[in-house]
Amino acid sequence: MKYFGTDGFRGEANEVLTVEHAFKVGRYLGWYYGQEHRARVVIGKDTRRSSYMFEYSLVAGLTASGADVCLLHVTTTPSVSYVTRTEEFDCGIMISASHNPFYDNGIKIINGKGHKMEAEVEEKIEDYIDGKIPELPLAKKDKIGRTTDYSAGRNRYIGYLISLATRSFEGKRVGLDCSNGSAFMIAKSVFDALGAKTYVINNEPDGTNINTNCGSTHIEVLQEFVKEKQLDVGFAYDGDADRCIAVDENGSVIDGDLILYICGKYLKETGRLNQDTIVTTIMSNLGLYKACDKAGLRYEKTAVGDKYVYENMVKNNYSLGGEQSGHIIFSKHATTGDGILTSLMIMEVMLEKKMSLGKLTEPVKIYPQLLKNVRVVDKKTARENAAVNAAVNAVAEELGEDGRILVRESGTEPLIRVMVEAVTDELCRKYVDQVIAVIREEGLVIE
Repeated sequence: MKYFGTDGFRGEANEVLTVEHAFKVGRYLGWYYGQEHRARVVIGKDTRRSSYMFEYSLVAGLTASGADVCLLHVTTTPSVSYVTRTEEFDCGIMISASHNPFYDNGIKIINGKGHKMEAEVEEKIEDYIDGKIPELPLAKKDKIGRTTDYSAGRNRYIGYLISLATRSFEGKRVGLDCSNGSAFMIAKSVFDALGAKTYVINNEPDGTNINTNCGSTHIEVLQEFVKEKQLDVGFAYDGDADRCIAVDENGSVIDGDLILYICGKYLKETGRLNQDTIVTTIMSNLGLYKACDKAGLRYEKTAVGDKYVYENMVKNNYSLGGEQSGHIIFSKHATTGDGILTSLMIMEVMLEKKMSLGKLTEPVKIYPQLLKNVRVVDKKTARENAAVNAAVNAVAEELGEDGRILVRESGTEPLIRVMVEAVTDELCRKYVDQVIAVIREEGLVIE
């Protein structure tokens, strides 16, 4: 695909992704869904400076093609997915570049079932952008679409989240890092409504501070805050709040792997984990799998990307899956990763088991992990090189059951990613460098 990647059309605003692109995305979707009835589309956005610009461009394109548009304004990606599937919209659009810097932005399209849009529709949009499809008819007279405020949809989503909590959070001291992003409109009100004593940081977006030294990609900020305020737990979200990374009472980081373990184990114990299986990606830590084996938890491994995790979950009717990055999917409640929902589920485990988060994660011994990227002339050639594969196999043999090596191509850049997990950081470094040295010796690297 030329414009759309695994998570929508993303790039620097007015550089890679322009208002003309957004207008054409709107024009095509309004026409595509409006061939047999008046199309209904719902739009949400994060707090980036450029999100307003793209919102208005999309609205202009959609209404010019005859679609009616409902605006959720600043809200989270999972809320757009929820409103799209529960309010019978033809599709939903989220304007966000997730955890990227503020000057990037993106257009994520969600189908009527609340899932990521099918690739074939995205391909047709690309063809329209590139002029490979004849110009689409404009709506005339009363066929032109209209736009309405739909903050009621966002409030309904907040109500839905609150309804999922099984008990009061009273007496619990909770820290929230809202990343100066989408969660600032929602997270605190949910925790307050459930009775928690809520302490919030990075909750004053100005259009340029989203993800800047805050949120799930800069977890050290929340670690310090939890320790300083002596909180029971902390949760950090990314820019559009579809990820959550937690911090326990000691200030230790609880990433997606540990969240999958504690939630998977708890759901299994309560008979709510379909086939006793969690879905992970190949990047999950070896320590997670060893702890799962002891707890009788089965697991599947998919390619990297929440898209692949969710496809596997749907195909096999699994109830829990996710990535190290904190992108966790509870399929009974949502069709996408949902950071705030994830934090509510963690609270449920802590409250029901009457255990701290630190105690719940004790059985998992996370292995040191090192990942290095190598810029190569050609990914496929580098990946299939005989000497490189021999070096990888030699490392795998030496590590045995006490570690693993994973070498894969980047999905978006001319990079080979070399990852090693081992008992010590020194071993990780030694083996990663060993393989990279062979890639270099074979003349495959761009120096």
